[in-house]
Amino acid sequence: MSRFRFGRTNNGYTQVPNDDSGFCDSQFEIPPQKIPWKAIALASFLFIVGSVLLTVGTLIVTGHIDTKYSDRLWPIILLGCIMFLPGAYHVRIAYYAYKEYPGYSFADIPEFE
Repeated sequence: MSRFRFGRTNNGYTQVPNDDSGFCDSQFEIPPQKIPWKAIALASFLFIVGSVLLTVGTLIVTGHIDTKYSDRLWPIILLGCIMFLPGAYHVRIAYYAYKEYPGYSFADIPEFE
C-alpha cells in the first residue's frame, strides 16, 4: 500500500516559501573551533624534548660535554631532529591560530580521540 493511494502526503517536512531563495543565515556561520589540547600538548612535548636533544648533541660536537659520550652523538642529533621538526611545526600553527592570523586555524592540527 502506498502512502499516496489514500491522499496522505504529510511526511513531516514543511515547504519553503516561494519568495525565499532557500538559504538561511545560519548555514553560513562558522561553528566555534574546538581547541585540540592533547595534540598541542604532544606538539609542545616533541618541541621541548627535541630542542633539548639537539642542544645536548651540539654540546657533544663542540666538546663542552666530555668526549667519552661521543658514541651517542649521532643518535641524539637524529632523534632530536625527528622530534623537533613536527613539534615546531604544530606549535607554530597553534600559535598562529591562537593569534588569529589569516589562513591559520586549530582545524589544521590533527585531533586525537
